[in-house]
Amino acid sequence: MTETTQKKSSAMGETIRTVFYAVLIALVIRTFAYEPFSIPSGSMIPSLLVGDYLFVSKYPYGYSQYSFPFGIAPFSGRILEGGPERGDVVVFKKPSDNRTDFIKRIVGLPGDTIQVREGILYINGQAVPREPLGAYVDPDGGAFTAQMYRETLPNGVSYTVLDSAPGQYLDDTAVYTVPEGHYFAMGDNRDNSADSRVLADVGYIPAENLIGRAEFLFFSINGKPWQIWTWPTEVRFGRLFKAVE
Repeated sequence: MTETTQKKSSAMGETIRTVFYAVLIALVIRTFAYEPFSIPSGSMIPSLLVGDYLFVSKYPYGYSQYSFPFGIAPFSGRILEGGPERGDVVVFKKPSDNRTDFIKRIVGLPGDTIQVREGILYINGQAVPREPLGAYVDPDGGAFTAQMYRETLPNGVSYTVLDSAPGQYLDDTAVYTVPEGHYFAMGDNRDNSADSRVLADVGYIPAENLIGRAEFLFFSINGKPWQIWTWPTEVRFGRLFKAVE
């Protein structure tokens, strides 16, 4: 083998090692620290918009098989478990298929009773206060209209929800009792969200299905992110690096 060939072989080996370590580090970060997600639907408007890209922290709730790529894990259940609090925006695997990623806000903890009456959320028989904030204006200029309310949970967490119109589907529900080891989540866009109110589809969320807590946006665009030439007009610069509340 000539000196030139040896140098080329050494350079190739170094490149392969660099790529391997980079992929390994990325997998470790994705599994144990932060994972990126995008928002494909409007169920969390106004907190999250279609085209938002965010980081989800994995460690606050511990780890389950769904913390790992492709759900491959050497254990069952959850380790280093820490439960979410009311008001946390969480990513989880939809219980009906254990494959689809959903993002909603936790409103009910194990043992709670949850009900919606005339659009008002009740937790353990007590109405959750909500303050009217006026009409919602779509920041992207769309025709979507709704009324905004500031809702405040019993632990003091406050956020904005939308109510499109009275008498909508799921504005009046039965009383739900959250089982032990499960959580109850709802979308902030109350009349346009498939969530724990729909027992046959989403229902109660097992602790094992939790992936992590939404932390902050790192990108947001009203359009296709790969169309870089549209960024000057379509990127929502005011939402970049905004914390998820």
